[in-house]
Amino acid sequence: MPPVDPSNENQSRSGGNRYINDLKQAQKASINQSHSSFPMYTFGLALAFLLLVAFVISQTVSAPEGQLSLLIIAAVIGGYMALNIGANDVANNMGPAVGGGVISVGTAILIAVVCESAGALLAGGDVVKTVAKGIISPDESLSVESFRTLMVCALLAAALWINLATALNAPVSTTHSIVGGVLGGGIAAAGMAVVNWPTMGKIAASWVISPVIGGLIAASLLFLIKNRILYRYNRVESAKTWVPILIGLMMGALAAYMATKGLKKIWKADGHAIIWVACIAAVVSWVASRPYIAKKAEGLTNRKRDIYSLFHLPLIIGVALLSFAHGANDVANAVGPLAAIVSTLNDTGAIQSKVGIPFWVMVVGAVGIALGLALFGPKLIKTVGEKITKLNAARAYCVALSSAVTVLIATTLGLPVSSTHIAIGAIFGVGFLREFLESPARSGRLLERAPNQTKALQSNQNNGRSKRKLVRRRFIVSIASAWIITVPASAGLAASLFWLANQF
Repeated sequence: MPPVDPSNENQSRSGGNRYINDLKQAQKASINQSHSSFPMYTFGLALAFLLLVAFVISQTVSAPEGQLSLLIIAAVIGGYMALNIGANDVANNMGPAVGGGVISVGTAILIAVVCESAGALLAGGDVVKTVAKGIISPDESLSVESFRTLMVCALLAAALWINLATALNAPVSTTHSIVGGVLGGGIAAAGMAVVNWPTMGKIAASWVISPVIGGLIAASLLFLIKNRILYRYNRVESAKTWVPILIGLMMGALAAYMATKGLKKIWKADGHAIIWVACIAAVVSWVASRPYIAKKAEGLTNRKRDIYSLFHLPLIIGVALLSFAHGANDVANAVGPLAAIVSTLNDTGAIQSKVGIPFWVMVVGAVGIALGLALFGPKLIKTVGEKITKLNAARAYCVALSSAVTVLIATTLGLPVSSTHIAIGAIFGVGFLREFLESPARSGRLLERAPNQTKALQSNQNNGRSKRKLVRRRFIVSIASAWIITVPASAGLAASLFWLANQF
């Protein structure tokens, strides 16, 4: 048997390793390519849904003579808008839980579909202003026909813009898209005087205020978790004390959020009632979670991964309640233009100051959102949950709680904020806090540490690992740009559509 040449053996191994690495890279590229585009059947199902909406409306909904065609067109566009809301907006609630490894994409979609639909159908669409939160103030100079055309164009423009943003992997605000559509259509129909500029000023201010508040609250919560649990010598014992407190805080905030936003159609609570509900929910949750956390902590090691598992159940409950509230609150705003059109299809044909949203409009919105989420949602869920910064259960918990608290603060101050902006701002907040805490100048001064933790930290510093960037900067530019141009883009698109409609 001839002797084996070591150099040939090493070359063979090296070639084999290169082959394996090339194979892995090809598989990864294939997976990324599959996530970057949608299968053709998804578009077929979406089209089938829109055709079904047109057929059902034509057979079941009555309208004055000559107005049924307009109603069908508006309903189909409303269904298209709902599909895009499901594809884009719902990712903000579910993305962090998926990115934190708490639930899979499939489980997230199932929870969101159930909770979003339940929120829209059971507690959604109380009463909305016909012109999307008072963005325009129609007067005698705006005819009923122009008003209907304006609303159809606003709805279509917002849907097209959200569709484009989803294709570009950019989470944008559904409410701001509608605002821009109504703004642009209103200017095209009746000039600049029709715009309610104070309201627009508040909305513009919220572009900066809501993500900053969301980021600061999320970062503060994460610092508390690190300070009181993760940087303790005995993490398990610290977690048994602090995790029930954090669960109580989350449930109190979510109870107030539901009373303020999610259940406003069923129960109109005043300020004192909301405070009582929040306090009772917080105390009951804290008391009930103490034995649960104590039992779940039995047998856990001091590793961070084990500590993170204690946040799984409260996080799942939190994102489910946020989805319910989103379905109850934001969906009504999204289909508001459709409800405004329906309100003019009566004997008088007058433009009303306020209208109720018909149940069939909410059904179109709820089913459309569920279908859009199931067909097109996974792509943006992965972007929100995984591509901005690395998340785990504790960080995802901070994002979810920050979303609820920020909305409550904004509601109290009368500021119109976007749940999209808040959630993304919170994700950036936890990422930048990690960079701040892991810098060489500060990581050595962080509270109580076990000896092995200190050695590992020093080793990381020596290797330069603590200087790494934990937030992908390119997403800051792309997402912020999408936010800034949402209102102008949808406004310009709506104005163009209105002009074309009048031409033809």
